[in-house]
Formats: sequence, C-alpha cells, structure tokens
Amino acid sequence: MTYQHGIPEAHRTEAAALYDQAFGAKLGVGIPDRDRRVTLLAETMRLDYGIGAIANGRLLGLAGFQTETGSLTSGITVRTLRQRLGLAGALRAMAVFALYDRPVNPGELCMDGLVVHDDARGRGIGTRLLQAVVDLAGERGDRSVRLDVIDTNTGARRLYDRFGFEAVGEERTGPLSGLLGFRSATRMEFTVEAPR
Repeated sequence: MTYQHGIPEAHRTEAAALYDQAFGAKLGVGIPDRDRRVTLLAETMRLDYGIGAIANGRLLGLAGFQTETGSLTSGITVRTLRQRLGLAGALRAMAVFALYDRPVNPGELCMDGLVVHDDARGRGIGTRLLQAVVDLAGERGDRSVRLDVIDTNTGARRLYDRFGFEAVGEERTGPLSGLLGFRSATRMEFTVEAPR
C-alpha cells in the first residue's frame, strides 16, 4: 500500500466514484442524479488536493484537503455547474453546496473528505490517511487540522476521536435537517506538533 500526495490522474474516475460513495447523499441534495454527479466530480476534482491510498493499481481510499488556495472539490465552479446542469440545476446545487462551505483560517489545514472503499475497511487505511494529512499539515507549518463530521456518520466520528481530534463546536441544521439528512455537524480539530 502506498499513500501518495496528489492522486494520480489514472485514478480520477475511481476517485470521483469513491468520493460519491461517501458523500453522495450530501451532494445528492444539490445534484440528485448520481451519474451526473460522479461525472461532474471526475471532470472537476483537483487531485493535487488529495492523498490516495493505492494498492495493486487500485485506489482504496482518499483524503481530500483544503488550503487557502483550493481544495479537492474546488474545481466545481458556478460556470461548470451551469454548463452541466443548466441554470435551474446550477442554482439548486449552489444553494446546497453553500451550506457546506467552510473558510480556511490561517495556520490550519481543513479536511475535504475521507473515504475508504467498502471492501478495504478495517485495515487501518483511514487512520493512515489521517496521519498523512497531519504530516502534510506539519510540512506546511500549519498548527492544526480541522474537519466537520455529521451526527449520522458515527464510524467516522469514532475514527477521529481515536486519532486524537477534539470537538470544538457544533452546528445544528435546524429546519434543514430533513432535507440534508442530518441534524448537526461537529467541528473537530487536531493540534499539529511543531517539527523538532
């Protein structure tokens, strides 16, 4: 198994399908058609903002991240949405995606998704991807890694707790909970040790 910063172009379609495996329910509120959603992800993902777990020519997991210059999913632009979905579809998608938008603070690296293929879970891949993100943050000189985890994703929450992330806040979805499919998102942070 190799953990590579910058997901290779040859794995672009796999990366889009894998990302949708984990986040399709959230993205599907904005783009209900799975095929269109995966195609859009494949066309727009910025693979240099990802770390891939690759074994035997297969992408088994990925961790996306966000910096002040971009993110794994920042290639999804208003223009691209309008071209692919038309005006009404683009407006719907933009309204939903705006709910998930989180600015990056100076000195932090933000997670933009972590997913391990269904048939590769339980092998420590998620933990190693998290470590690769923390290592990258340290190399960049960031003081922390931040992420948001929704209340329905209990497996991910357990992973983040075990790794050492600490809850620092919670945001409730209120009347949007029925539409979005979750009631709250917990903001978590991991403090990055300064290099010795």
